[in-house]
Amino acid sequence: MVYAGIVAVLFAGDFFLKRQVEKRIEKEERKEICNGKIIVRKYYNKGAALNFMEKSPNVLRTVCGGMILMLGIIWYLLLRNKKNPAVLLGISMILGGGASNLYDRITKGHVVDYFSFRTPWERVNRVVFNISDMFIFLGSILIVIFGSKK
Repeated sequence: MVYAGIVAVLFAGDFFLKRQVEKRIEKEERKEICNGKIIVRKYYNKGAALNFMEKSPNVLRTVCGGMILMLGIIWYLLLRNKKNPAVLLGISMILGGGASNLYDRITKGHVVDYFSFRTPWERVNRVVFNISDMFIFLGSILIVIFGSKK
């Protein structure tokens, strides 16, 4: 059950990081790491990516929960067949990250995001992420690349 372990580790890891940010970082505080290329800060995202649907939190929770449920069923069916390990890894990454963000939505009413990148592009600099977001993105790329291979 390596894939279940991946889901659990991603969920627990991001849960721990979010707790640390909640305890140690003030709302307006910013800390630079990696020679200033990454900015650690606390941001409460009431919507999905880029605050999408922030004015409809109940709908967003329902949609996210439904997506996690459907993806979990697909994950279970693929686990039984043991086909396409790259897709299984991708789905595991999305499930771990998605479940962590959904947990925040349900328990806090928002997702805790805590880092951004310093780039030459101001619009990109304003986007705040969490580790779950990164794994959802990477898992999606794995599915796109390896999903059509048999």
